[in-house]
Amino acid sequence: MRIEGLQPSAVTVESLLATGREVLRLEAAAVAALETRIDAEFVEACTLLLNCPGRIVVSGMGKSGIIAKKIAATLASTGSPALFLHSAEGSHGDLGMLTRQDCLLALSNSGETAELLTILPVVKRLAVPLIAMTGNPQSTLARSAAVHLNCSVTREACPLNLAPTASTTAALAMGDALAMALLQARGFSADDFALSHPGGSLGKRLLLRVHDVMHQGAALPRVRPDTPLRDAVLEISSKGLGMTAVVDAEDRVLGIFTDGDLRRAFAQRQDLWERPMSELAHAQPTTIAAEALAAEALALMEENRIGALLVTDSEARLVGALNMHDLLRAGIV
Repeated sequence: MRIEGLQPSAVTVESLLATGREVLRLEAAAVAALETRIDAEFVEACTLLLNCPGRIVVSGMGKSGIIAKKIAATLASTGSPALFLHSAEGSHGDLGMLTRQDCLLALSNSGETAELLTILPVVKRLAVPLIAMTGNPQSTLARSAAVHLNCSVTREACPLNLAPTASTTAALAMGDALAMALLQARGFSADDFALSHPGGSLGKRLLLRVHDVMHQGAALPRVRPDTPLRDAVLEISSKGLGMTAVVDAEDRVLGIFTDGDLRRAFAQRQDLWERPMSELAHAQPTTIAAEALAAEALALMEENRIGALLVTDSEARLVGALNMHDLLRAGIV
């Protein structure tokens, strides 16, 4: 099938699909080939970076520079302080970012990028450990490095074998391999990750606790076991959570009664207004601790197909309550 309005006329749906699939095949093969190169050189690179008392400075030009930026960002967000140094700006003052305490991770597919080679004498003078990621183990950059990581590819995914495609994908994957190996070696945890990602939904899921979103104090709906249904309904309506906890004189949770329970009860019989909560409430309701992650509260609600949770302390005393709307407002859902 020919695509109208496109030149050359040989462009068809089939050719577009074939090209797209070939690109993915070539890039996947380029990444797969790296697995055998996770060897002693990789371990040495990780060791240098783990022992670096300063920061990991990542540098590159052009498309390699864009990949270098991404690698620096990944390292910084996973426990390895890092920054990006533009190779061209390095020889015009930005090399001041590099200190004797740092390590330099330099990316160049050819290994002959002029802007990187220009700053090599200063790097050597500072005695900064250099880790090179190139596609040419015999290049100037590779031979100048303390450690060389081979990111060579058989060919680019570009039909002309010109545009950096498979080579940049391979470099990005090798950078991720480094970052994740360092993350594990440092014992970097989900809590650590949250500290560097406080913004957005990811940060909220990792940082926000139940006590940050729950209702407490006078806003808590609660009744006693002998409270008649008519008064329990007033409590549910006034507190606006769609349920009420049933507690004893010490505020220990005995049960829960929800809007859904009310509808189901009236579907069975009509003379309910004077019946006590002890006969109508669900005993042993699902509860959660105030220190739990709000994301855990969401998981509990989804698992048990409920819309609200009671929050209790270690003595099963009621300390709070929350519902799905609270999690929605907090950005957890």
